Amino acid sequence: MTEISKDSKLSLSPEGESAGFLSECWRNPQSLPWKRIPYKPSQNDLKLFQGVFHMSTHIVLASGSAIRAQLLRQAGIPFEVQHPRVDEQTVKASLLGEGAPPRDIADALAELKARKVSAKSPGSLVLGCDQVLDFEGNLLSKPVCADQALEQLSAMRGKRHMLLSAAVICRDGEPIWRHVGQVRLRMRDSSDAYLRGYVERNWDSIQHAVGAYKLEEEGVRLFSTIDGDYFNVLGLPLMELINYLALQGMIEQ
Repeated sequence: MTEISKDSKLSLSPEGESAGFLSECWRNPQSLPWKRIPYKPSQNDLKLFQGVFHMSTHIVLASGSAIRAQLLRQAGIPFEVQHPRVDEQTVKASLLGEGAPPRDIADALAELKARKVSAKSPGSLVLGCDQVLDFEGNLLSKPVCADQALEQLSAMRGKRHMLLSAAVICRDGEPIWRHVGQVRLRMRDSSDAYLRGYVERNWDSIQHAVGAYKLEEEGVRLFSTIDGDYFNVLGLPLMELINYLALQGMIEQ
């Protein structure tokens, strides 16, 4: 049982056990036998109390991605990095075996990363992210070797594919916000010689990229059209994240 004093000023939800009684007391305080009111809060009220009294602006990025850290840093968002220990390939294989679409796989992996770190960071806002590539209904991952990178790029040239960038925020092990950004891209019909040279010149970098390319580097030359937010291409729905943090009063606006 939680107690609220006369000086408390909260907008309580209607389903709280004593909400109706409290509403009458706020309108007619003389009817109230002060000093304290026993009150059993509803689930919505508990969320309200947490939001008012336990709001945390400590942000943890549950990702080893240098580009995501750079985006947050350049946006002026203070954070620290903690690497989640997640077997992504096993989780992907399990979800694919269950017939999960690429969008759900990206979202599930982002949540899993956030939950893992959040469980060890009480009170912090933990941001987990994941990006997958949907090519004709198939999920493409980071290439394991240069030959696989060339194979992926050769298959996608002249065709469309979609990047799905998922982000999930957890607090105390539970998700409180999520978003999946989508970008549709069409690749040029590049020659075999150019693709081979591209992989040779850029392997050290593209081995860490879904689809074996980076648009912020020479990879932009592989494309004829890009439809979507550039930040989603880089693996983070940054605008939606900033909007959420600002609306929650977690960053200055």
